Amino acid sequence: MDRHQPIGILDSGVGGLTVVKEIFRQLPHEEVIYVGDTARCPYGSRPIDEVKQFTLEIVDFLLKYNVKMIVIACNTATSFALDAVKEKVKIPVVGVIRPGSLAAIKNTKTGKIGVIGTEGTILSGAYQKALNQINPNLTVTSLACPTLVPLVEDGSQSEETIKKVVKQALKPILNHDFDSLILGCTHYPIISEYIQEVVGNEVMLLSSAEETAREVSMILHYQDLLASHINKPSHRFFTTGDKKHFKQIGEKWLQQEINVEHIDL
Repeated sequence: MDRHQPIGILDSGVGGLTVVKEIFRQLPHEEVIYVGDTARCPYGSRPIDEVKQFTLEIVDFLLKYNVKMIVIACNTATSFALDAVKEKVKIPVVGVIRPGSLAAIKNTKTGKIGVIGTEGTILSGAYQKALNQINPNLTVTSLACPTLVPLVEDGSQSEETIKKVVKQALKPILNHDFDSLILGCTHYPIISEYIQEVVGNEVMLLSSAEETAREVSMILHYQDLLASHINKPSHRFFTTGDKKHFKQIGEKWLQQEINVEHIDL
């Protein structure tokens, strides 16, 4: 395998761009091919078999570009399809749940951790299992927030509306005691300032993006696959939805111009 092959990254929509941003920061020589399945987003309320099918379809697409690694930058897809993808491909596969759990364990002082995510991710119990597998003494409080992904994907709501939706979504978890809150959906960091405002500054928000990029770096280094580009890498972004809308959100989040192409899966 050639170290200059790209990294394939997939998500149900724009949320995985939070992982892309961190990979750009930590691994500036790596080339990225990103697929956001915005036409079928959100994945959180879909049946397990459907999420697996959609994820494997995106993997098939990414494999055409001879990627050296696949990053499932979607918590729901990681919960339901990580093992299936690992069985299918011979290249390294990284999900976002284990890195997110490690970040929480590293930062909690009280051993009390909150998790917010899509319906699928929360119902799967993936974070609870990952956290308690490492430390069975942790207290984990989980909450499904199905209204937040559509809010992020829309990208056009007023600040007042965002605040209102976020406050309503988080209301059931506010009477629980935790010092760390895992943003168990890669969409959520995009609205993290509003989430922080609701839960208070004494609660540390934890995104899996930083730890995921660190795990990507570690695996590539171990397998001697880290890129060493002299020239600026050429990234490609694909969406199953509206190109213009994806480009607008993507450029705002990544703070750079991106080329977006439409695909049908």
